[in-house]
Amino acid sequence: MTKHLFSTLKRHPKRIVFTEGEDERVIRAAAQLVKMEIIAPILLGDKNRIRAMAAQLGISLKWVNVMEPKRSSDLDLFCRRLEKIERYRGREVADGREMMARPHNFAAMMVQYGHADGMVSGNKSNPASIYRSLMNFVKKDPNAPKLFSVVAMVAPHLKHFGSEGMLFLTDCGVNPEPTVEDLAGFAVETGKLAEHFMGHAPRVAMLSHSTHGSMPSNSAKRVAAAAALARQKARDQRLDISIAGEVQADVALDLAAAEVKLKDKRAEKSADVLVFPNLDSAHISFKLLEHVAGAQVYGHLLCGLTRPAAQVPKTVSVESLIGTAALVGVEAIKFREVYPDGEIV
Repeated sequence: MTKHLFSTLKRHPKRIVFTEGEDERVIRAAAQLVKMEIIAPILLGDKNRIRAMAAQLGISLKWVNVMEPKRSSDLDLFCRRLEKIERYRGREVADGREMMARPHNFAAMMVQYGHADGMVSGNKSNPASIYRSLMNFVKKDPNAPKLFSVVAMVAPHLKHFGSEGMLFLTDCGVNPEPTVEDLAGFAVETGKLAEHFMGHAPRVAMLSHSTHGSMPSNSAKRVAAAAALARQKARDQRLDISIAGEVQADVALDLAAAEVKLKDKRAEKSADVLVFPNLDSAHISFKLLEHVAGAQVYGHLLCGLTRPAAQVPKTVSVESLIGTAALVGVEAIKFREVYPDGEIV
């Protein structure tokens, strides 16, 4: 997957802002992204500290833009935009400069107003602060139900791991108990995202402990209702996305299991997208796949916004930072295709 992303970005390099630049992993990833000629990195933080860290590591910051929000020439502009936003919301800003100098807020403004193409954050901060900044300053996608996260995973060494050795899992980070409407929206939007990355129509599976009524519990019925609604949404939008549900995980991924449990043999290939019934099941599953099965994780991609962003865990590796930045960059290409004139307001 990453090779395909890298070759795409070679032709369309993007500017990605990293909100926590005072981190050896981010500095190493930024230098590698420049060397690969796929991303123009922007690191937020104390300039002197970042440069001193890079020098100590023997890493060149040539072509890496290091910015200190509180000293940036864009700060006054962002403060004026903040005042307009808060006035529209009927609120007053107590200290706009202090608020906009916070790296997450500053980066969100950069992405919203075209100063950067995407944002990567979380290597040193809690997810809630990132979500809050994005929801406050980045325009919501009218087609998505709400903010949600997608984790992309690659595991060519594992059997039954998607049709091409990769999977997209959702929602892995934001909504504890999604509604039927939420689940349907997550399925459709993640299917569209997977199609953009993979280059072909994906198969989406909406997971449950039940397959087509084998265990008629309320939770299974809820997933079945979400799957039906998702299929209707896909038809309304004329999308070439196959959506199965409710199905068990083995039915979604193992064709032999599907043949036994699906009497009409509707499963023709392994699922590419897994939609989980709640946050607990999604988060536990992707952590087990990463730490026990050795799958490589990229993201979380934060969806439901009109601009691309990702929240990475505090334990993120350099490799995962590079892959996540590439995913965000390729997602930014999709934004430019949908909104060729920027669609900033």
